[in-house]
Amino acid sequence: MKKLEIKLMNEATLLWGMFFGAIGVGYFIYGKKQKKMVSLGCGVGLFVFPYLVTGTWPIVITGSVLMIVPWVVRR
Repeated sequence: MKKLEIKLMNEATLLWGMFFGAIGVGYFIYGKKQKKMVSLGCGVGLFVFPYLVTGTWPIVITGSVLMIVPWVVRR
């Protein structure tokens, strides 16, 4: 029988999650005030995804992509 492993957040994961969450709140507020749905959606994604993604590199890659999307898709 396998031992149940509990994966805890390490310091890097926690700090990157806080960083992307803070950027996400800024995107959310900007998107709400300017009525830009791409920025609003990416903002929500930025402060929600660290709860769903585990590992430092997946968080950094996903957060970076979500930060770039509003700059590439301008509506």
